[in-house]
Amino acid sequence: MAVTATSRSGPDVLIIGGGPGGCAAALQLAKRGLRSTLVEKQRFPRDKVCGDALSGKVMRTLGRLDPALVERVATDAGRMPSWGVTFVAPGGEALRVPFSRTTGQGEAPGFILPRLHFDALLFDAVERSGPVDVRQGCVARSFEKRDGGWTVILDNGDVLTPRVVIAADGANSHFARHVAGLGMDPRHHAAGVRAYYRGVQGLDADGFIELHFLKELLPGYLWVFPLPGGRANVGLGLRSDHVRARRLDLKAELHRLLSTHPTLSSRFAGAEPEGPVQGMGLPLGSRRHPLSGDGYLLVGDAGHLIDPFTGEGISHAIISGVHAADVACDALASGSLGARALAAYDARVWKRLGQELAISARLQGLAHKAWLFDLVVRRANRNPALADTISSMFTDLDLRARLRKPGFYLQLLFG
Repeated sequence: MAVTATSRSGPDVLIIGGGPGGCAAALQLAKRGLRSTLVEKQRFPRDKVCGDALSGKVMRTLGRLDPALVERVATDAGRMPSWGVTFVAPGGEALRVPFSRTTGQGEAPGFILPRLHFDALLFDAVERSGPVDVRQGCVARSFEKRDGGWTVILDNGDVLTPRVVIAADGANSHFARHVAGLGMDPRHHAAGVRAYYRGVQGLDADGFIELHFLKELLPGYLWVFPLPGGRANVGLGLRSDHVRARRLDLKAELHRLLSTHPTLSSRFAGAEPEGPVQGMGLPLGSRRHPLSGDGYLLVGDAGHLIDPFTGEGISHAIISGVHAADVACDALASGSLGARALAAYDARVWKRLGQELAISARLQGLAHKAWLFDLVVRRANRNPALADTISSMFTDLDLRARLRKPGFYLQLLFG
């Protein structure tokens, strides 16, 4: 059947989605001089339901991609520098773990910055980059594979004929599910809710993020991420199969815990929500699966790359977006765009993120053991060397891998 359209265009690469992964891919393609089109269904600035934490891994990757972006994040009026994390064990004892030995000095290792601001900074950088044709307020409705590329029809009637598609359209990616066949498995998926509050008491002056591993939520957790002016991003997440089994209403559960839990209720007694509690889906990278195929690459949440233990997804989206751009460039240069050639992307991503995701998947499997959290936090608070080791685990994967080994916990038990 013939296709009727208002216009035709043939970019080398079509990027679906203007979040961190899509923007990272667009910026890397632009650096390598390749023409691309980025299609984003919303118009910026737009909000994104998320925890808003930008880890040191995010900042390091941004620095390699575009150093100016690091400066823009670090000077944004809405950002909160973050120097560490506080773990609250099921028994109520807290462990304060700094990201740096020089807390409060120099540039912070990480930040908390609402996605409304962060994504707009990235998207603005893409619009300024030059060889990127940006289409806001457009949805890619259909994809037809053809020799040498794709025919993609937008909802405004435009027809694009890219040679490669980079799908970075998030957790509910139409392309990933209906074209790549990457379905949702509740055992490898989490549900989360989030709200902004003002007037929260006891927020850390150095922007330490709080992870509360409450007995009611294991193997999930509740977070409190501080923002300037006594504001905070507050939410909780739990694996989807546990949500179904317990028949939990996560929005109601967040309200209940903030108003009744002994470690939280006094801090939120005078706090006010700034809007409704919003939900999100988190496709987890707790198993390996194909990230590419004939003429396409899946990036970030669309590729199910969220950390299964921490829930972090921004850094993995940016990292995978850069790798997708590089593999697309190499494939276009060689003229080989089939599944075998693009499988180089899978190899790069799993080499970069595979060990970390495997460790996190193992930790998620241990996360329902309340006594383990209590033991680790209790011993670390009494042993500075152990606390320092845990702090180093944020940047040293070999150290973090020790958490998967029974010997680590035997050492804790027997000193």
